[in-house]
Amino acid sequence: MPKVAVLVGSARSRSINQALARALGKLAAGRLEFDFVPLDELPMFNGDMENNPPEAVWAFKRRVEAADALLFVTPEYNRSIPALLKNAIDWASRPWGQNSFAGKPGAVIGATPGQTGVAAGQQHLRNIVSPLQVLLLTQPEAYVQLQPGAIDADDAFTNPAQREFLQGYVDAFAGWIDRLAPAAKVAAAA
Repeated sequence: MPKVAVLVGSARSRSINQALARALGKLAAGRLEFDFVPLDELPMFNGDMENNPPEAVWAFKRRVEAADALLFVTPEYNRSIPALLKNAIDWASRPWGQNSFAGKPGAVIGATPGQTGVAAGQQHLRNIVSPLQVLLLTQPEAYVQLQPGAIDADDAFTNPAQREFLQGYVDAFAGWIDRLAPAAKVAAAA
C-alpha cells in the first residue's frame, strides 16, 4: 500500500485543515497509508544551516523520502500559504542535490469556512512545488468549504455529497500514485 506523507500547513489544535487531512485519511483507508508529518518542529530555514541542519530537519526529510507520495493540505493566509508550510518545503528541497520531493506524485487540497475554498493559496502552492519536481495531480481540483459540523468527532464527513466528492478526489489521487509509481522510482534513483 503506498505511503503518503501528509504535510498540513496549520499546527493549530482545532485547525479545519488538520480535520480535513484526518477525514481524507479515513476515506483513503485500505488504499493509501497516511503519515501525518509534523511541521512545527522545524526551525525557520536559514541558509547558513543549509549544509548542516539540525537533526529535526534530517528526521523530517527522512520521513518525506520514505513516502511514495505527498499530500499538501493548506489553509490560505493573505492569498498564499502559511509560513509553516513554506518553511517545510524549503527544508525538504535542500541542501542542493538532496531534494526530498523529487519525482514524488503529489496533490494539493485545502479548506476554509469561506466561499473561495483556498483557491489562491492552492495556486501559489502549485507554483512553489512544481519546480521541485513534485508530479502534481491536476484534476480533480478540490477547493473545500467546511462549515462547523462538516466533519464529526470520528473524522467522517457529515454531508453525503461532500463525502462523495472527496472520495472521488482520494480515489483519483490513489490512481495517480499507482500510475506514476514506476516513473517516481526512476526519478528518485537519479
